[in-house]
Amino acid sequence: MQIEIWSDVVCPWCYVGKRRLESALADFEHADEVEVVYRSFELDPSAPHHGHEKTLPQLARKYGRPEDEMRQMVASLVETGAEEGLELRLFDTVHTNTVDAHRLLHHALAVGGPAQQRALKEELLAAYFTRAEDVGDHDVLVAAARAAGLEEGPAREVLAGQAHAEEVAADVEQARAYGATGVPFFVVDRRYGISGAQPADVFAQVLRTAWTEAHPPLQVVGAGEAGEACGPDGCAI
Repeated sequence: MQIEIWSDVVCPWCYVGKRRLESALADFEHADEVEVVYRSFELDPSAPHHGHEKTLPQLARKYGRPEDEMRQMVASLVETGAEEGLELRLFDTVHTNTVDAHRLLHHALAVGGPAQQRALKEELLAAYFTRAEDVGDHDVLVAAARAAGLEEGPAREVLAGQAHAEEVAADVEQARAYGATGVPFFVVDRRYGISGAQPADVFAQVLRTAWTEAHPPLQVVGAGEAGEACGPDGCAI
């Protein structure tokens, strides 16, 4: 089974949704046969590459809300994150561009597979939300890459050019084709879409349904009928 997750590394609900999916997978008996792959989605492609402005006032302008009202909404989200074991420093994060982070995530997938990509994703989310670092800064990205087990040299080469930019754009186009207008957006086996950071039990239900459909039970024909057969005690000839 494959789960594709469209998300951004500056999306707090993506971090919350990641934890909720992980909770569902922890109780899923076939979790070791589930492959999780991250896909790119840029919440604000126009954001500066080296952001200095705090995110909160930028969001207040974007949505036309007073800063005090936005502060209350952010505080509520911080509490939600805490319920999932996350310490979200949402009042300290900066508004920054994420395309390079996404290119680096594609690099991790290409050289290390889904497991190393997941490790990098966690490092990037932690850098932005728990340490309030600028994930548009290449030094921050390289540090996350090293922490995820990637080699520094190739990571810097990726960031210095435009490697994997086409893959990032393709992910965004696929999200649009699915009708996703926001993230996180989860797709299970290209059959089931889950929009938003749903509760863990919603993920668990979809996992069970998708697994059953992909592995239908054997339909035994003639069970109970007196057909000739050999058993554990031999054959009655």
